[in-house]
Amino acid sequence: MKTVDLLFFMGQSNMAGRGDAALAPAVTPGMGYEYCAVTNPDTLHPLAEPFGVNENDPAGVNEPGMKTGSMVSSFVNACTAQTGVPVVGVSCAKGGSAIAKWLPGTPYYQDAVRRARKARKFLAENGYTIRHSAMVWCQGCTDGDLHTPKDVYKADTERVLHSFMQDAGAQTCFLIQIGNQRDEPELYVPIQQAQEELTAACDDIIMVSRRFKTFAAKGLMKDRFHYLQPAYNEVGEEAGRSVAAYWNR
Repeated sequence: MKTVDLLFFMGQSNMAGRGDAALAPAVTPGMGYEYCAVTNPDTLHPLAEPFGVNENDPAGVNEPGMKTGSMVSSFVNACTAQTGVPVVGVSCAKGGSAIAKWLPGTPYYQDAVRRARKARKFLAENGYTIRHSAMVWCQGCTDGDLHTPKDVYKADTERVLHSFMQDAGAQTCFLIQIGNQRDEPELYVPIQQAQEELTAACDDIIMVSRRFKTFAAKGLMKDRFHYLQPAYNEVGEEAGRSVAAYWNR
């Protein structure tokens, strides 16, 4: 039996990745795989950037050509360096998606659950043991732009995360806090506060990085909402280390 950790990388554009794949680290051979639930569900592929670039389902999460380089490769390297267990990653992130678009029953939610269940079925049928299964979630900038009330955002996010964990068979949500809108730095603060409150209140929702909000001051934002690849690499590394520490505790 081969043992792996199964991770669902979900959320909006800063999870999908708007960086430069050429500046992302290569994944340690044998330690990271992508399960392509949409395009090639009968095998595992060595994980590489841009992660999830071809995983577009017109009935669900669909953003052709938009994924250009993400935090996932650096996350996998940092995590597996501490655990020694390969990661199988599944991509299901959609730029510009408000939390209301992820509520149970929506096309994005149903697509994510489909991908997760296909991945679990493939691994089970091919002799893999899933050690840990979790979602890695980064979402909320669009809700900041929409002025979604903090309590509404918090309640809807809690519903999405716990419903998905149940439907996908995941034990934990590892949450990456959003950063600040570059030109209006206060705009996303209520969303950040909601994320802090959610992780404080729920034992199965774990904050694994707050670093995105440090990058505007360092000149690592490419526009008002997105980051340069070195920023994605830093967040991925911090989050991957945090996940490994949580599992190794």
